[in-house]
Amino acid sequence: MTEGSLLSKATQMSQSRLFVQLSVGLLLIAAGVGASCPIELSPSSVVVRYGDPVSVNCTATVSHDGMGWEASVGGIGITEVNHLPWNVESLTQWDISAFCFINANEQCQKNLNIIVYTFPEKIQINSTADSNGMMVEGEEYNITCEIPKIAPVQNLTVKWYNGDRIIESDVLEIIEPNNLKNTKQPVKLLSTFPFTPTRNDSGARFRCEAQMDLSPVGPHLNVSSQELTITVVFGPDVQCSNIIELMENESLEENCNIAGNPTPSVKWLKDGQPFNSTTPMRRENAGMYILEANGSLSVQKNIQVHVLYGPELNCPSIYMAEEHTPHNLTCTVEGFPEPVMVWYRDDEVVELPKTLTRLDAGHYLITASNNQSNVNATVEIIVHYQPSEIFELQDLEVHIGSTVELKCSSSGNPQPTYTWNYYQTDNVMEENEDGVSRLEIHSATAYNMGTYTCHAWNNKGRIFRTIKVTVIGAEQECPLEITPNPMVLEYRSRAQGATCSSTSAISTNVKRMYWEGVESDNMTWFTNTNEDWGMTPVCTATFQGIGKCHKSLNFTLYKKPDSVSIYHVHRLSSVEEGKEFQLRCDIVSIAPAQNVTVLWYKNQDILKETDCQLENNKTCKFSDVRSPVNVSTTINVNLQRNDSGAEFRCEALLETGSNTPQNTTSSTLKITVLYKPKINTTKLPKEIPVFRGYPEELVCEADGNPTPKIKWGYNPESHVNVSKGNLTVYGPGIYNCTASNDVGSASYEVKVILKEDYLPLIAGFVAVTVVAISTIFIFIYSIYYKNTKMRRYSLKNPKFSMHNGNVAHSNGDLQFPMTRLSKQYICI
Repeated sequence: MTEGSLLSKATQMSQSRLFVQLSVGLLLIAAGVGASCPIELSPSSVVVRYGDPVSVNCTATVSHDGMGWEASVGGIGITEVNHLPWNVESLTQWDISAFCFINANEQCQKNLNIIVYTFPEKIQINSTADSNGMMVEGEEYNITCEIPKIAPVQNLTVKWYNGDRIIESDVLEIIEPNNLKNTKQPVKLLSTFPFTPTRNDSGARFRCEAQMDLSPVGPHLNVSSQELTITVVFGPDVQCSNIIELMENESLEENCNIAGNPTPSVKWLKDGQPFNSTTPMRRENAGMYILEANGSLSVQKNIQVHVLYGPELNCPSIYMAEEHTPHNLTCTVEGFPEPVMVWYRDDEVVELPKTLTRLDAGHYLITASNNQSNVNATVEIIVHYQPSEIFELQDLEVHIGSTVELKCSSSGNPQPTYTWNYYQTDNVMEENEDGVSRLEIHSATAYNMGTYTCHAWNNKGRIFRTIKVTVIGAEQECPLEITPNPMVLEYRSRAQGATCSSTSAISTNVKRMYWEGVESDNMTWFTNTNEDWGMTPVCTATFQGIGKCHKSLNFTLYKKPDSVSIYHVHRLSSVEEGKEFQLRCDIVSIAPAQNVTVLWYKNQDILKETDCQLENNKTCKFSDVRSPVNVSTTINVNLQRNDSGAEFRCEALLETGSNTPQNTTSSTLKITVLYKPKINTTKLPKEIPVFRGYPEELVCEADGNPTPKIKWGYNPESHVNVSKGNLTVYGPGIYNCTASNDVGSASYEVKVILKEDYLPLIAGFVAVTVVAISTIFIFIYSIYYKNTKMRRYSLKNPKFSMHNGNVAHSNGDLQFPMTRLSKQYICI
């Protein structure tokens, strides 16, 4: 039993004792019913060992009629005294009661508190263990304390001791009489202490002690039993876990404690074979062991034994791998506990992927550690991979005549080798250095335009990059030459050949060269002038850097037309003025029609240039027929009267590619223009005056084709004469001239107004006036000259610096220098 449970039971015993004391107090209070009775007992309470004498004096404090003792032993009748003792020589009655009484006005009494006790001289301790005090660990036992006749039991306390330490109190059981806890008679008690031993309790000394406290009136009594010494049997107890971890050179015995009472015998087994537990352990001794321990019983335990030792790391110093291929790079490590292996690269923890790339190449530090120690190793990983993508090489533009450098670089392991594909020219230099290939183009020309392909390769693979170089200010040229070009041959003329060749002197620039449509690689193409109408000979070649390009032979097989004719679409020779009509030009059997242009002539002037049309109304320019065809073209014409008699013709112009086109002209077509009359109003005003007595001739003239007829309309009562289309009128009126032909007619209205002839009168008046004015002027002029000196003047070589005289006029005298005349004149 644990110490805590013992203290708990001691507390319960103290509470039981307090309950007994309270019960006794209540009895005393109940006994004091007559406390107001004028009696004094001395002593008021007595504690008497069973069989001992007892004496108590009763004193009355008031006058009374008599007093006495009422008791089951030694009672005294009424006696008229003030002091009355109660004496018993040997008190042997356990449940005795006694009280003293007096008779005053009424009878009153006071009870005597009497305790009769008995206490044993020794008590007995026993247990349920065997006679030798042997107890099995973990089993519950009862240790009993037997107390013989004792009274009163209410004042008894039993305490249990383990050595000198109290472990429990007040665990009582009344044996005789049966469970009469309130009895005053002697009883036999049994105190039981339940106890579950542990191995630490082996050799413990138990005893019990009975204590009776009769204070404050009686004595304090106690008696102790003899000591009970116990022996605890346990085990075998294997004090080690199912897993044992030990260092090398340590033994199993040092790491596994086996306890038991009696001392057990121990045997270790591995793989069914005995193993000496004192043997220093090695890593190879690790494994599963069986421990057999025999003592009070047999114990068998399976124990996993681990031998601890530091990591032992084994890694290759250099490892070569193929990129993107699963690798078998492993570092083996031994140790217990199992070491933790960590890979470092550039002081950072990394996890090696299952497949390596070029980025994984480099030096690695591998550490292995457990709780024993740590070790490290260095591994250099070399990853072989094909050349990487070429990034530095980009499309570029360069000005004609300038210099540019192309740089090609790729990373690969092993280091790549470089080759270039391009159109080689003398101004391009190639250089390889430090894993980089460079092309330098000096004074760029049109032949440097094209693609440049850099190949980077090693034994793991190949990669390439193609860029385009554009030369600003130059046009891409196909380095082909066709001789002759153009080739123009007339229908059924002698056949000729055209030869295609490369302009490059470097033969490796040309991959292939051929005439399209020609099965053989003969580089001379021959024509058949009887039938090769639709031929467009093309020489094609594939060049390094430029790729496929071609040049076409400008070949024309032409045929002059059999005839060219012009006509009015309605077969007319005359047209009306202002009405549009159409002329057509037919060209028979001409080739190629695409090269035909028709020129229209009016008299000697080019009227218009038109394209021809095929018989299906398709324009010749858009026709794909190159063999002889009949074509035609039309023109819309609108003529005026001035164009009458104009001559038209059309001319078929065949462009052959030579300096002089082939032309064929039609015969002329003369067109007469018919137009309606137009009256000449300049000779025939709208309003004409006529003087009385004087006739007036009205002339009506009109231009038209055919020649128009003139007809006058007037009042029949008018006095007129008609002669050759002219009308002579003698009086006023409205006269209408009408000119008409087959095309149309025109009318013109003339108004004749009658006027009086005042001209003779006006002429006479004017003559008289002129004569009068002349006479007055001559008179005034003669007077003027008579009053003026007449002199001679010369108008030759005047000298303006000399003052020779003055001439008068209305504004005063102005000096006008004159010289004398060489001849004499008289001014009259």
